[in-house]
Formats: sequence, structure tokens, C-alpha cells
Amino acid sequence: MYLEQLSLTDFRSYAQVDLSLEPGVTVLVGSNGIGKTNLMEAIGYLATLSSHRVSTDAPLLRFGTERAMIRAKLVRGDQSTVLELEINAGRANRARINRSNPVRARDILGICQTVLFAPEDLALVKGDPSNRRRFLDELLVSLVPRHAATRSDYDRVLKQRNALLKSGRTGKFTAGHEATLDVWDQHMARAGAELLHARLELVERLQPHLNSAYAQLTDGSKAAGAIYRSTLQGAFDDDGEVTAASSGAVPADGMEDLRPLSVDELTERYVRAFAASRRKELERGISLVGPHRDELELVLGQAPAKGYASHGETWSMCLALRLAAYYVMLDDARTGGSAPILILDDVFAELDVQRRRKLASIVSGAEQVLVTAAVEDDIPAELAGRRVKVIPGGLDEPDKP
Repeated sequence: MYLEQLSLTDFRSYAQVDLSLEPGVTVLVGSNGIGKTNLMEAIGYLATLSSHRVSTDAPLLRFGTERAMIRAKLVRGDQSTVLELEINAGRANRARINRSNPVRARDILGICQTVLFAPEDLALVKGDPSNRRRFLDELLVSLVPRHAATRSDYDRVLKQRNALLKSGRTGKFTAGHEATLDVWDQHMARAGAELLHARLELVERLQPHLNSAYAQLTDGSKAAGAIYRSTLQGAFDDDGEVTAASSGAVPADGMEDLRPLSVDELTERYVRAFAASRRKELERGISLVGPHRDELELVLGQAPAKGYASHGETWSMCLALRLAAYYVMLDDARTGGSAPILILDDVFAELDVQRRRKLASIVSGAEQVLVTAAVEDDIPAELAGRRVKVIPGGLDEPDKP
């Protein structure tokens, strides 16, 4: 798959911009702050319905406007697909596929697939667990779009359950609330089990690719791994309390392996865990058990990457995670899916010469690679290709090799 045409209206700094693209490598060159990342952000948003830079949609709209439009023409083999995404202020976003009637924005998930590398990726290693959960869930939805509904259902139930738990802190919790909480426990257990089951399968698929990618980027002296730690441990003390909240998708240190459990079995585990932790949850007014509190621990050698990895090792781990996602998508492409578009947004400026060359050599064979850089000399020779100059408010005429 490759992106042939991108058009933005009132997106970030652009009132209107049109970018024509080709398969292979395209490098967008321009000064910092001129709008290169805005173009890449729009492509990434089309793929995931989220930005790698901000957590809400409001900053995506050009200041003073009520909506932004992203239009894209994607080519896969002999077929082309036109996507249009309308990002609205204060109401639901809408989309069109091949100029059909409007559909929900999430109905376009899975059509445009990307893997985006950016300086913000350092948070995958150095940041809090929510960054790593988001990484997993965005990849999960790209591979299996129906899991967008799984995430949405879980988030909705979690919000309702937390609202009910908060009423316990204010002394307004009654017997009727207790019965209602039992009902929400069932709903959350099922939604949580489906999300957890999908994440565990994904981590298992990522694991070999992560280790391989890290070895490609380094001298291979340390193994890279990922361990999924769940609040659903399946271990309870004599009083029925949930014990230390950790569980491994990759067995380690005697932790229970949750992978063999079915969705039904995980659902039952969650019901038991909710019952055991109810008193503590009512005291704190929040849900303490569930996928929203899980962790993907990244391991380098024998130690956690967070807090132990050097700056260079941290960057290599971040890049390896993205490459692992790319390889998982390629696995799917071989069975009827689409190879993703690779986006490297201002990454090479952050890397030393050795890592630049290794990363460039790995990605250069992708169907489409989009790169941004403030200084053209930062781009390794392995990524020779078309250059496009980004200027204030638009693009200069591209120079074709």
C-alpha cells in the first residue's frame, strides 16, 4: 500500500495544502516549526484516529476554525481508495470511503496502515504505562479493526463503574448501588477479558520481532523482550484479597502465564478479582483491577529498560518496538493484509551515525517511506529518493531524482 495523494484543509498550520506522493522514499525537508510534522501527523491520524503529539482533537484544527479535513488517496495493487475524514470541534468526527455516505470515523480504521517513528517515542520506554498500553491498543486496532469497539466498550463501562465507586466515597452508596455495581462488574469483566486476551496474543506476536529488531539496530549483545503484567494475576490471599498485581504473558519469575486462558476463563477471573478488591475500590473511588492498569514491561538483558537503559539503548528499544510493529503488520500483509506506510518524523536528527545507517538500511526496502528532516544531510544515503521542500503554509515544487 502507498499514499498517492494527501490534501489538508484547516489542519494545524495549513489552510489548504496538497501533496502528491509516490512509492519508495520521499523526504520532506524544511526548517523546524514550518509544518513538516503536521503532514505526517495527518497521515498517522487517518490510520489510528489519534495524534502522536496531543491527546485531544482541538489542537488539530487551524486556530479559529470549526473543522479540519483530511483527504487521501491510497493505492493497493490495482485498487485505489479515497478516504475523507472530517475532524469537528464539539461533535463527532465523520468519514467517507470513496465518496459514499458519511460513516462513523472508526469505520475507516484498518484501511490506511502506518508505522510512525517520532521523537515522542522515547515515552514508550521512559514514560508511564499508559504510553505502552496505547502502543499496544493502536497496533491491535490496526491489525483487527473490530477491537476499536472492544476498547470503546471497555472505556465506557470503566467510566460508569468508576462513577458508581466514587459515590461510595461520598457516603451515598446504598444496597441498590451494590446490586448495580454487581451488574457493572459483569460487563467490565467481559469487556476487560476480551481486551486482555487480544493484548496477550499481540505481545506473543511482537516478542520475537522485538528481539530481532533490537539486534539489527545494535551489536546484538543484549536481548530485548516484553513482559505483559496484568492486574489479573489469579492469585488471592486467604482473605480473598488480590495479591501483588502482576502477571506475565511471557512467563518469568514464577508468574502465572495467562495466555492459555480463554475469554470466558479470563472473565471469571475478573469477576473474582473485582469481588476481592471491592472494599479497597470503594475506599479509593476507582477501579483498581483491569486492563487500564496493566503494564507492558520492556526488558533489556536482565534488567528493565526503564531506568536502566542508556540513552542510546533507550532509542534502540523505541525503534525496535516500532520495527516489531512493522514486522507484525508485514506478517499480516503476506496473508491478505496491506504493508504499512513507514513514517520517520524527524528521527534521524536524534540518532548517532551508526543507528541512522542501520535504521535506514532496514526500512529502505518498504513499499513507501516518508521522512521529514530539518537538515538534508541528516538523511543517510540508503534513503536516496524524492525530495520535497516544505515552506511556510505549503510546499515548494518537488524535485524528482
